[in-house]
Amino acid sequence: MAAPTHKAVLGLYASTLRTAKSFSSYNFRTYFVQRTEDTFRGIQAEQDPTKLSQAYNEAVKELSVLRRCAVMNQLYGGGRLAVEEQSDMRTRGLDT
Repeated sequence: MAAPTHKAVLGLYASTLRTAKSFSSYNFRTYFVQRTEDTFRGIQAEQDPTKLSQAYNEAVKELSVLRRCAVMNQLYGGGRLAVEEQSDMRTRGLDT
């Protein structure tokens, strides 16, 4: 099997990162964004075409699982945490 092109890897990275950022839960979102970045750093550093192809195929499988998990998290996600950006209602009185 031929190694995936640089454009294909970048497209997969963008799709995976977009899906990771779609989680409504802060902890899941930050974990999967970090995991995506780590995974694709490893793919980027890989020189062997067969290992690159295997890593690419594994990342494609993980993307499909990640998409399903993101949908479930969006359906059943909770409220915002204290570390996340809050609505303007809390800072309204500070403008005066």
